[in-house]
Amino acid sequence: MAKKAAKVEPVVVGSKIRALIRAKGAMMSGELLDALNACVVCCVEKAIERAKANKRSTVRPQDL
Repeated sequence: MAKKAAKVEPVVVGSKIRALIRAKGAMMSGELLDALNACVVCCVEKAIERAKANKRSTVRPQDL
């Protein structure tokens, strides 16, 4: 992610991400959750745009 994104409301559950990473024997950077959150928000926004471009108000898995 090249650009610094504006801070958005969290949409990922930090404790679940932390547990997943620890279960795989890895550690998590303090900045990971903000970056992951920004990625998820961007992905969902693109999916919404695709659904609207296809004249739908329902976002479907294929929009991702």
